[in-house]
Amino acid sequence: KPPEIKERNIFTVLVNQNDRLLVENKPSDISLLRIQAKEFLENPSNSPDLPEKEMKNIPYLGEIFLAKNAIISLKNDRGTSYDMYIQVQNELTAAINELRDKLSVEKFGAKFSVLTNEDYIEAIKKAYPVTISEAEPENIGGK
Repeated sequence: KPPEIKERNIFTVLVNQNDRLLVENKPSDISLLRIQAKEFLENPSNSPDLPEKEMKNIPYLGEIFLAKNAIISLKNDRGTSYDMYIQVQNELTAAINELRDKLSVEKFGAKFSVLTNEDYIEAIKKAYPVTISEAEPENIGGK
């Protein structure tokens, strides 16, 4: 049986057949998605509405206060355009990459994207794993 995941640890993104976004059950815009995802994944103020945080001891990073079990749940309508699908994927991936870059610069003095030390790369990936769960497309609304 899979472990139960608390609602606060799930960032829900829905895209309907008209390419409209619903983020955390509120209408949103693609231009805001990256910022919203970063806020969720980082939870900088340890908000009770965002993912739980915990101290993790990660080799090469040391003790670090990170979100615990944060998951991005993405669901597209069958009618979602390919262009919008790619835009959403790009924004969510960019959010993770920007958080990785930020931590990498803080700890190693270089962006994650230019790291060559495999141990450092793995450490950053443990701190900010790619946690996008994509559901099978279905008819979720629109026209």
